[in-house]
Amino acid sequence: MYAGFGEFGMDVGAIARGVAIYALPVGMAIILHEVAHGWVAEKFGDSTARRAGRITLNPISHIDPIGTILLPIIQIIAFGRFFFGWAKPVPVNFAALRNPKRDMVWVAFAGPGTNFSLALLSALLLRLIVFIDPNVWALAQDDIAPQVLRNFGAGASVLVPIAKMLNASIFINCALMVLNLIPVPPLDGGRIMVGLLPHEAAYKYSKIEPFGIFIIMLLIFVLPFTQAMFYGFIRAFVMLFYMVALS
Repeated sequence: MYAGFGEFGMDVGAIARGVAIYALPVGMAIILHEVAHGWVAEKFGDSTARRAGRITLNPISHIDPIGTILLPIIQIIAFGRFFFGWAKPVPVNFAALRNPKRDMVWVAFAGPGTNFSLALLSALLLRLIVFIDPNVWALAQDDIAPQVLRNFGAGASVLVPIAKMLNASIFINCALMVLNLIPVPPLDGGRIMVGLLPHEAAYKYSKIEPFGIFIIMLLIFVLPFTQAMFYGFIRAFVMLFYMVALS
C-alpha cells in the first residue's frame, strides 16, 4: 500500500502537473518498497520473489492497474488530492526462511525502512537544491504554470519541478511508512508484531488477518482518535524530514 497528500487546482493543466509531479515519487516509493521485501526475503533463504520476477525495478511487474494507476488519478481529479493506493504485493514464502519467525520481522521491516530511506534521501536532495537557489522552495509552494515559471530564469524552470517532486516524495514515503507500520496483518506492522510475539500469542494474533483490511479502514477512516494518531505520525515524520531539508 501507499498513501500521500497533496493539493492541486481542478483545472486540466493543474491536474496534469499534479499527476506529473506525483507519478515518479509514487512509482519509486511502491516499487522499491516491494522490491525490498523480496530482496531481504532472498537474503534470508526465500527465493520466491526472485523466481516470480519481482525483484526488479521494472514497474510493469509491480503495477496494479486499479490501485497504482486508476485510483490515484481518480482521487486527484475528483478531490484534488492523492490519498492512497496499492501495488501488487511481492510473494514471500515465510516457511522457506531459515528462521521464519525471526526473519519475518526483517522481511516486513524492509518495506517501511526503504520508505524512510527514500524520504531521507529526498530531504537531502531538497536541501542541496535550496542551497543552490534559496528561492526555489518559495516558488515550489505555488502551482505555477511552466510558461510563467520560465520568467524566474532557466535554473528555476528546472529546479522548481524537481523540488516539487522531492517534496511529494517526502509526503508519500512518510505516509506509506506510517500506514504499513500499523500493527495489523496483513500490513508490515502486523507481520512484525507476529514475529515479535511469543508463539502462542503470535498464532492467535495472526488469525485476525482475514479481517485486517476492515480493521485498518476503521482505524484510519472512521475512529477519530486513531485517525488523528495516523495523520499525526505522518505530519511528525514529514516535519522531521523538513528539518533535514530546510534547517
